[in-house]
Amino acid sequence: MLELKNISYHVDDEKGRTDILNDISITIPDKRLVVFTGPNGGGKTTLAKTIMGLVRQNEGTILWNGQDVTELGITERSRLGISYGFQQPPRFKGIRVKDLLNIAAGEPLPKAKACAYLTQVGLCANDYLNREVDTSLSGGEVKRIEIATILARQPKLMILDEPEAGIDLWSFARLTETFEEIHAQQDCTMIIISHQERIISLADEIVVIEKGRIGQRGSVKEVFPSIIGESTGACKAAYGDKEKK
Repeated sequence: MLELKNISYHVDDEKGRTDILNDISITIPDKRLVVFTGPNGGGKTTLAKTIMGLVRQNEGTILWNGQDVTELGITERSRLGISYGFQQPPRFKGIRVKDLLNIAAGEPLPKAKACAYLTQVGLCANDYLNREVDTSLSGGEVKRIEIATILARQPKLMILDEPEAGIDLWSFARLTETFEEIHAQQDCTMIIISHQERIISLADEIVVIEKGRIGQRGSVKEVFPSIIGESTGACKAAYGDKEKK
């Protein structure tokens, strides 16, 4: 179980203090699929990075399975089963895809097992195992390879920041199937940052984060209609309600 208690984060610069997260508290039970969504700049990615330890909050406590991990670094949290997928994954010139999978798994993987992880994210394994993770790969390819390495690590908490970014329609469909399969296996807790309806529809719970706070939270049936209504209202305000003309 993941527990966030009174998480706040701010930055100071020459213009003064900017509050990014404002006293966020939330409990996420084990084996749930939770989608963080909301307006751009609302604090979703910062909150996710705080859970991983990539950002250190100014106030608040983080508990993972009852253990206080607030002061632990990224490596220690990773060893406890927490993994993170970046919106824009890094590239590693000179390192092959199979090397990354082996590192993630903590041991040399049989070819069949390494291929299975790549297949799960919609990649033809034989075309990728020996390729370097460099600029010859597209952004979508690197994204899918990163998710494959997370699967190879077999985490207990998987955090994914907009996994759909840069991925083509066919690969995206396969990726959502992968998320469904992982969730059905009930092996880990998943937090996915997304604006995509297809991913949001998979959630056990939607958490809307806006202006550094939790605006809404609940099931898809409870929350999604209001999200659609708000976005439609914003469009009408910006462009005018043509139906009235």
